Amino acid sequence: MATEAAGALGLLWGWLWSERFWMPQNVSWADLEGPGDGYGYPQARHILSVFPLAAGVFSVRLLFERFIAKPCALHVGIQDSGPYQPQPNAILEKVFISITKYPDEKRLEGLSKQLDWDIRKIQCWFRHRRNQDKPPTLTKFCESMWRFTFYLCIFCYGIRFLWSSAWFWDTRQCWHSYPYQPLTSGLYYYYIMELAFYWSLMFSQFTDIKRKDFLIMFVHHLATIALITFSYINNMVRVGTLVMCLHDASDFLLEAAKLANYAKYQRLCDTLFVIFSAVFMVTRLGIYPSWILNTTLFESWEMIGPYPSWWLFNGLLLTLQVLHVIWSYLIARIAFKALIRGKVTYPGRIRPRLCTLHSFLTSFLFSMPGGSWTVSSLACV
Repeated sequence: MATEAAGALGLLWGWLWSERFWMPQNVSWADLEGPGDGYGYPQARHILSVFPLAAGVFSVRLLFERFIAKPCALHVGIQDSGPYQPQPNAILEKVFISITKYPDEKRLEGLSKQLDWDIRKIQCWFRHRRNQDKPPTLTKFCESMWRFTFYLCIFCYGIRFLWSSAWFWDTRQCWHSYPYQPLTSGLYYYYIMELAFYWSLMFSQFTDIKRKDFLIMFVHHLATIALITFSYINNMVRVGTLVMCLHDASDFLLEAAKLANYAKYQRLCDTLFVIFSAVFMVTRLGIYPSWILNTTLFESWEMIGPYPSWWLFNGLLLTLQVLHVIWSYLIARIAFKALIRGKVTYPGRIRPRLCTLHSFLTSFLFSMPGGSWTVSSLACV
């Protein structure tokens, strides 16, 4: 039995690392073992350095939230206190935990007779009890400020690095001499930092306040890690940097809008949302297909030809484009409805104003994963 299990594992391992699947024709893993220039070629063992770095990123986050984000939150008026605690009641608590968090009218009437409470008082109890399970605004502000800071820094670093990279100006350079493209120090640090950040998010999910989308975000982070790792090991790092930088361009704007919302700066929140929407649609519906997909589908076909993992990689990128279209449609549709609802009627006249997008950002965009260039993110829509 042990021999058979070992044989099965050996076959699985061989299939996972099949050169015929991952590499172009007549290329083997041994060909990429050479030192090359700079940091040599990407190797699977390089990924091991991510884990201690991810732990370091997580530690920096804890310090950042405590000594920088929290004072900023207090400065803008966010209170360091939890939600209002409802009056203890064993009967209502049992209904809340075992039956429903949103009792209907019939159940409210029954509870009112049983407790001799007013129906409105019972409704208030359930509302306060639901709020008790939500993470405090202070916690959400600190988490968003950390993500905003990282996304902004990594985007600036990506732009600075790519600005001096040949493939930023000529995407055909992504495939020139592929896969014999040695790493540079800037490229290596860019990839490793992105990967370490998403591993740190994996760690933090188990220490942060548990949320409804825990499983969705867990799968999202796992898929993101898998795609970044895949493109690194397969040495598709040049086009990978373009994909990462393009998606980072709007992520920090989303977090900035969330910060403004938590601080109740609604006009700033509205403005940031408009900017975010514009950047999102330009990058995801315009630049992504004309720049990224053009090079991965057509230029790479012309220069190196297709091979099995080429189909997988482009299939994932095309699926991502479908998600971009869906997200853009939802953003436009919900924002339009919010603008219509935002018309305020005053005595003798109607003054249209830019709608406060609090409910939209809270219910939809706030659940969108940042840095999401993964297929699994569809579950968040």
